[in-house]
Amino acid sequence: MAKMNNLRWIIVGLTAVTAMIHLGLFVSSGWFIMLLNGLGYIALLAALYFIPQLESMRATVRWALVGYTAVTIILYFAFNWPDVLNPLGLINKAVEALLILALLRE
Repeated sequence: MAKMNNLRWIIVGLTAVTAMIHLGLFVSSGWFIMLLNGLGYIALLAALYFIPQLESMRATVRWALVGYTAVTIILYFAFNWPDVLNPLGLINKAVEALLILALLRE
């Protein structure tokens, strides 16, 4: 496991929140893509900090998580246009934007 500091715990928290929102949307809607998205966040988070064998690839995994999160934001607006003002969707996009900022800061 990586040595954790405050910024890393913030990244863990933001990633967990967006993963749980996506998994909750899968449970409530049955949309398989939400299950895959939530599991993708969990897998990338595990690879980033919690799988010691991947420590040498941490920078690559971080960029993968940045890209994954950015694509998720873009696809939300693409798939939901023009009805993008869903409160849960916008809260989740804010969480994801903060996640990107935290990852870039690290």
